[in-house]
Formats: sequence, C-alpha cells, structure tokens
Amino acid sequence: MLSEPLAPDRARRLIQKVLQKGVVGFSGHALAELANDGLSTADTVNVLRAGVVERAELERGTWRYRVRTDRIAVVVAFRSESEMTVVTAWRVKR
Repeated sequence: MLSEPLAPDRARRLIQKVLQKGVVGFSGHALAELANDGLSTADTVNVLRAGVVERAELERGTWRYRVRTDRIAVVVAFRSESEMTVVTAWRVKR
C-alpha cells in the first residue's frame, strides 16, 4: 500500500518506476487540456521523465504531484505503486 504524501524525491523515483514498468493513464480532463494547448501524451511523458517534482497537494481527497519544466506542467496522482494517472497538464504561459 502506498503511504502518501510522498516527498518530492520519493515521488520522482516512483514516477520513473511507473514510466518504466507500470501503467500511465490519462483522465478525460487531461486529454482535453492537452488538446487545448496543442500538446501530446508524449510531451507529458517527457515532462514526467525530466521535470521538477513539487510538493504534494491534497485535492478532493487525492494526493497530487505537479511536475514541471519551463514550458509544460503536468499533475499526476498515484493509484498504486505501479499505476498513475495524469490528472491535468498545461503549457506554461510566459
């Protein structure tokens, strides 16, 4: 069982593990937001691989983790040690 919230470094390691061997799902909201900003699921995976993980935030009873680069932000929620869902994503406005 996953004990949350996770520290950013622990969340980073788990994100990497899920990307390599687990399941990454996308909420309908995330897919809509990606389309609105001209982004792809591949863009999201690249952010999850290389972005900075911020402190967890509790929203609607679920711990969420924002991962960002200078251009894109992605929010994920873990379902288990081997599954996470991209909740939303957006292009960072400059």
